[in-house]
Formats: sequence, structure tokens, C-alpha cells
Amino acid sequence: MDRKEFNKFCATFPAAEHVVQWGNSDVWKAGGKLFAVCGWADGKDAFTFKAGDIAYEVLQERPGVRPAPYLASRGMKWLQHFEAPGLSDAELQEQITLSYQMVTAGLSKRKRAEFGIPDPQPAAGQG
Repeated sequence: MDRKEFNKFCATFPAAEHVVQWGNSDVWKAGGKLFAVCGWADGKDAFTFKAGDIAYEVLQERPGVRPAPYLASRGMKWLQHFEAPGLSDAELQEQITLSYQMVTAGLSKRKRAEFGIPDPQPAAGQG
């Protein structure tokens, strides 16, 4: 996935907002909350996303994936795909989708309604 594909994918989420900040990074938010970033790592695109507990522990062991600089150093569970092999495009899209879902699930029901963000779906077996 390149930066253009990343931006196109992130734009598909309800209420997704794009801003450019932090040294020309493409920053994506929903309801004012960060869910994905594409910035630079040694002159190459690097993709950052929020991760669940298990994904955070497992994926950071893969070559090309690391705890996200700055965010992870502050105790937050964010990962960065920064080089090959890392994640496939499909895996990266799945992780960005999960990041969006985690971030928007933390918004109040009122705020989700205000932004047109669907209510979170219960995990399998919990509905």
C-alpha cells in the first residue's frame, strides 16, 4: 500500500476527517479521535494504527512492524508498519479498520450519532 492508497482507503470510513500535520503526515480522525497516520520512516511511507492487546503483542514481533514511535512510548498500544515484509495490504487494511472501530467505539452514543458513525458491533458470541 502506498500513501495514495492509504488515503483513499481511510476516506471510506464514516465521518473520517483528513488533516496534514506533524511534518507532512496524513492524519486520519473520526469524531475528532485519531485512528491512522501515514508519515515517513527513513524516507519511506510508514503506516501507524491503534492495536488491540493481542495484536499489539503479536504483530510487533513481525519484521517491518514496531511499536509506533511517540505513541507507544507513552504507553498507548499503537503499531507502525514501516518496511517490508511487515503487513500485506489486506492485513494493513484490516488493522486500520479495527483501529477505526476501537476509536469510534470509545465515542459517546450521542457523538457517534452526531457524526453519523455506526454503533459498535458486539464481538462474536456476545450479541
